[in-house]
Amino acid sequence: MDLVNPETVGLDPRQLERIGEHWRRAYLEPGKIPGCITLIARAGKVCYLDVAGRRDIARDQPMTEDTVFRIYSMTKPVTSLALMQLYERGLFSLDDPVHRFIPAFRDLRVRKAGSFPLFETVPCQRPMSVRDLLTHTSGLTYDFLRESNIDYAYRKLQVGNPKPGYTAADMVAELAQLPLEFSPGERWNYSLATDVCGHLVELLSGQSLPDYLEQHLFQPLGMADTTFNIRPGQLPRFASCYQRDANRELVLNDDGQDSRFRERSFYSGGGGLLSTAGDYYRFCQMLLNGGSLDGQRVIGSRTLDFMTRNHLPGDVDLSQIAIGSFSETVYEGVGFGLGFATKLDPVANGYPASPGTFFWGGLASTLFWVDPEEDLTVLFMTQLMPSSTFNFRGQLEAMVYAALE
Repeated sequence: MDLVNPETVGLDPRQLERIGEHWRRAYLEPGKIPGCITLIARAGKVCYLDVAGRRDIARDQPMTEDTVFRIYSMTKPVTSLALMQLYERGLFSLDDPVHRFIPAFRDLRVRKAGSFPLFETVPCQRPMSVRDLLTHTSGLTYDFLRESNIDYAYRKLQVGNPKPGYTAADMVAELAQLPLEFSPGERWNYSLATDVCGHLVELLSGQSLPDYLEQHLFQPLGMADTTFNIRPGQLPRFASCYQRDANRELVLNDDGQDSRFRERSFYSGGGGLLSTAGDYYRFCQMLLNGGSLDGQRVIGSRTLDFMTRNHLPGDVDLSQIAIGSFSETVYEGVGFGLGFATKLDPVANGYPASPGTFFWGGLASTLFWVDPEEDLTVLFMTQLMPSSTFNFRGQLEAMVYAALE
């Protein structure tokens, strides 16, 4: 990857060097993370690339620029953009009820009391819309949140967890049999909603999600290493994923050379993709460019601007509407659009990225943001579960903005 001198794009190289020094001193040398990649680009030019540590501890394999990562929920912006490509073709409207495309969702209900399998429910105040899915105001949830009787039911039934032969259609059928956490539009809750969006892409396009993304996003953008299942040729570059045990030691979560990310039939639009720093940077640069890259337009600039605005009712931030203690963002000063979080108020948020910055992250501590005001893209890749373990985003944001001239 070609790099330019940071000074030519208005960044202080001495401050940028502190980023790599910080990761090594605070995280790599104490063994808190296996390795990481940090990429910063401004004005369409990569001006900082730091590759550090190892991608596989047991095999002593170094982190390399072309390492393949599990990006988990950084899949969500990709799937959301794919669905909005179909919006641009007139195939749906945001306020269309989801049951127009998934009939099993016609009679969804909301939990009032009880626990699985004996729920007491009431009717939804209104049908779930496609907008609700894109904004996480659908009433769905995640099994790992461990905060309600609904997410217990998800765990009990293994909803959305890949099993042999399991598909997105199977997941949707299971969701249709369970009550919602709240009536659509009333609250915000991190959830399987984007996995349902991925199934909508399949239904509306007539293609599988991998085939659609390959044809309409990955090939046009030159994202040759982005896929749902690890390919044989990628295997030597596939990082292992780790978590910390009770003694705060790194232990294996998923072995890169014997991974569950292969031969899967469930293509999770919310968390299933594998990618590299170089590939995902191309996706981010397309976003910063307003929907095009190297002469290939994949979405309209006005559509993308619309997606990255705050779509929460009343223009509130997440702190005023969110339930649940975990997502890939803090809630203060942050809104949510169609597949992206968006910075509303840096002061309330506590970090200096510009208003209008949009972003997300993944469960293994990967993250990105795009700041149109500063013409800036930042990407961080590692493999540590869960992403709530350390505040990588906040630390990186503080260090990057200190480098702006």
